[in-house]
Amino acid sequence: MYSRMKEVKTTKNVDVLFLGSSHTYRGFDTRIFNASGLSSFNLGSSSQTPAQTILLLDRYLDSLNPRLVVYEVFPDNFIGDGVESSVDIISNDRNDLGSFLMTVEISNVKTLNTFLYASMAEIFGLNKIEEPAVKENDRYISGGFVEKKIQYYKHNKYGPAEWNLKNSQIKNFGKIIKIFKEKKINYVLVYAPVTRAFYNSYTNNSMVDSLMNSYGKYYDFNKILNLDDSLHFYDEHHLNQNGVELFNNKLLEILQKDSFILTKK
Repeated sequence: MYSRMKEVKTTKNVDVLFLGSSHTYRGFDTRIFNASGLSSFNLGSSSQTPAQTILLLDRYLDSLNPRLVVYEVFPDNFIGDGVESSVDIISNDRNDLGSFLMTVEISNVKTLNTFLYASMAEIFGLNKIEEPAVKENDRYISGGFVEKKIQYYKHNKYGPAEWNLKNSQIKNFGKIIKIFKEKKINYVLVYAPVTRAFYNSYTNNSMVDSLMNSYGKYYDFNKILNLDDSLHFYDEHHLNQNGVELFNNKLLEILQKDSFILTKK
């Protein structure tokens, strides 16, 4: 995340901007889009809820100036309290009024303590680090993507469950869509593939689909791609690199077919 926040400050005028949680920064490989002649930046972060997305857009949307936003809308991002993602951003990016307001909104002692510590570290210049490109099985790729060393998922069974989305997160999501519309930025909403066993364990996926369709063009890749749980994932809801490549190439195909990506600026 530190490397991503450092790089985004010097990145301008991209063709495609990716937003969302770890499904984003582990799921959209900027190299694949670059190979198709499209500049891109991946602004995903761990467990990113709409509250953190708003903060990142406020800081970087104008300079990134994307032609298209691909927003990954994993339902769990609308359930969490945003603590993990807020701590991640506060620890690795600058802190300002936006950080403070997000901290107040989340109202969690962990986020508050992190904000206070990070703010003091900025004042005294203690937050300048050199982050290695490779950490254990993860490798940071220019443009914000994180490639994981190939691993494979071991099948598991899941009991019935439901997505219970928070009204506060849906409200923030609506604010994000309004930003795109006001700035006349094309956007698509994408539900990245998860394992079939995990996806089918949720009994109200149709509710999620209906909600997302009401906000704009929406693609549920669990219904578009037929991936293999054992071959294309490293855990129940994250693609391995084999899955990433299949997913990204199919997304590019669809975006071109539906005229969301035409010619470069």
